[in-house]
Amino acid sequence: MRILNRPTLKLSFLLFLLFFAFNPLFAQRTVTIKLASLVPENTAWGQAINRMAVEWARVTNGEVEVIVYHNGTAGDEGEVLRKLRLNQIQAAIFTSLGINAIMPEVMALSYPFLIRNDAEMEEVLRRLKPEMDARMQQSGFVTLAWARAGWIRLFTRTPVFTPDDLRRIRLCSSPDEQQMIQAFRVMGYQIVPVNMTEIMVSLNSGMVDATYISPIYAAANQLFGIARNMSAINVAPFMGGILMNNTAWRRIPERHRPALMDICRRLEREIEASIANLEAEAINTMVRYGLQINDLSQQQMQVWYNDTARYENNLIGGATPIFHRDYYTRVRNILTEYRRGR
Repeated sequence: MRILNRPTLKLSFLLFLLFFAFNPLFAQRTVTIKLASLVPENTAWGQAINRMAVEWARVTNGEVEVIVYHNGTAGDEGEVLRKLRLNQIQAAIFTSLGINAIMPEVMALSYPFLIRNDAEMEEVLRRLKPEMDARMQQSGFVTLAWARAGWIRLFTRTPVFTPDDLRRIRLCSSPDEQQMIQAFRVMGYQIVPVNMTEIMVSLNSGMVDATYISPIYAAANQLFGIARNMSAINVAPFMGGILMNNTAWRRIPERHRPALMDICRRLEREIEASIANLEAEAINTMVRYGLQINDLSQQQMQVWYNDTARYENNLIGGATPIFHRDYYTRVRNILTEYRRGR
């Protein structure tokens, strides 16, 4: 029998180690996820995404690495979606506008004056989330999180208490929000397309008299210095979501996926709580510096709801409805049932 000498044994042992080190069946594989975010890093969304990156690395022992591109450095939502589909990036934060390009049905949640408060929004999402996730899956994406990002409010130069008050003045809207522009025009409002970065200039010059926007954005950009009135009625919820393409999700070892989703669900709740607090703080700050909140009675609120209901057939009817007919009907039915049960 041949006995291997000491140098031969050392060489064999070294080859054995190299086999395990470089064999893909045994080597630990790091999955790198590039995540694009339009929002600044110092916001609730940005901080939550950073925590998600840290926790994903922790629970997977470093097998999943998330690199976050904050502040829109990966491009606008259209560019980010293109890169996501090409797998140049693997995940991204989208607003409802970006999600609309993937799943147009989601804009039914932004139907003006349909969903009225946080409790109603929570009920709608509770009922529709599983189906929305499945619809995203069919479109090639995994929904890591849906999150409410506050409410859209009316900011106006003069007080607005009724729909007719708003119809008398010029209301600006982002040219990217074509469905909302069409909807407000159908309802008889004077809509002027204005880029987000030009709202202050347009208000200051008198080109427009009002805008509908998040109070957080209005405070951050000091729009309330000119549009000094905010109507108490919620125009529509502001939605956001974190999506990953299916290609990247399948690269993550299956044993890690439940823990990663648990982290995202927890962060989803944290984001919503942070946004709600930030929105309340923004409104309080604006009030201290002169913002007037135009409080509405329940009767005045109902005037808005009844007025919008008059245009339902125009907004969801015809060959090319502005809002997805089936999803709008389902949201409306959920709300009707919920309101009856309160």
